Amino acid sequence: MAPNWFMYFIVFWAVVMIVFMSIGGYFMFRKFLKVLPKRDGKSKLDWQNYWVERSRGMWPEDSKAFLEKLVAPVPSAFRDIARHSIAAKIAQVAVEGGSTEVSRSHCIEGYILATPKRDYRSLVSFLEREQIDYKPYAHLLNK
Repeated sequence: MAPNWFMYFIVFWAVVMIVFMSIGGYFMFRKFLKVLPKRDGKSKLDWQNYWVERSRGMWPEDSKAFLEKLVAPVPSAFRDIARHSIAAKIAQVAVEGGSTEVSRSHCIEGYILATPKRDYRSLVSFLEREQIDYKPYAHLLNK
């Protein structure tokens, strides 16, 4: 018969594994929901890819550098995904605005629109810390 401490050790690791698998499953399910097609037949990821491809030649070097500055606070494990979704929203703002080039103002507006409402407090503190003027777009934060 195994000692009691060994049984508790096995139970502890079983609970830890179930918790980790649940967390991973949650994030996999969220990713799955993004791939499901909407009413127009395209998924959220399809639209992101569309806007990024449509604006591929519209990004000057300073706008690319500014985008890198904007995604800097995102943890490195999620930075590529965040960069892609923020760039898609910036591209959508620029293209729908009839611009031929992505500007700094498009970047700020798209960054605010791409950020979930729950993260607005950290977004505002980041913009203030970096001394980025977001006042012309403050109305977007109140939606």
